[in-house]
Amino acid sequence: MDCIELLSPVGDFECLKAAVQNGANAVYLGASSFSARASAKNFDLQELEEAIHYATLRNVKVHLALNTLIKKEELEDALQLATKAYEMGISAIIVQDFGLAKTLIENLPDLPIHASTQMSIHNLEGAIMAKKLGFQRVVLARELSLAEIRFIHDHCDIEIEAFGHGALCICYSGQCLLSSMIGARSRKSWKMCTSLQASLRNPYQ
Repeated sequence: MDCIELLSPVGDFECLKAAVQNGANAVYLGASSFSARASAKNFDLQELEEAIHYATLRNVKVHLALNTLIKKEELEDALQLATKAYEMGISAIIVQDFGLAKTLIENLPDLPIHASTQMSIHNLEGAIMAKKLGFQRVVLARELSLAEIRFIHDHCDIEIEAFGHGALCICYSGQCLLSSMIGARSRKSWKMCTSLQASLRNPYQ
């Protein structure tokens, strides 16, 4: 049987301690920027270093979510943040943006890069492509059945991660436009929805 890793999200240091002390093998968290975990408290650089130190001493891995889409002018800052996390001993980085993923794989070749669920990888072809691009793990779309997950696992030599519970997105995994419209979780998406609504009400405007 393959090794099963219990991975828990953590929003602050108290959540981290709770996850570690209750048996998590790994945790994932967001930094103060470039994280889709905007509603969590998240970690600044000093807190991130302390979190990595605390978890590593207890043989728990720490994955950093840099899983927003990155603008061209943000790429250097995102790379710097990833590099600092790498130097602190981060176990892996979770990425949605292909440009950032390519940059990290080229610049930090021994740092595992995970394909975020926001990439909406939902079939074998997507997993194979992620493997070819240099990803070590894919976080599969949350609407997949156990049979579909097993099929991808059995036919692609890449680590598979699947959500056990806690998904808040509606519609398709990672495509959170409707969620952001309802809950204003993403300012950019909310503005886009507002503009779309206005256009629908005034089709000739």
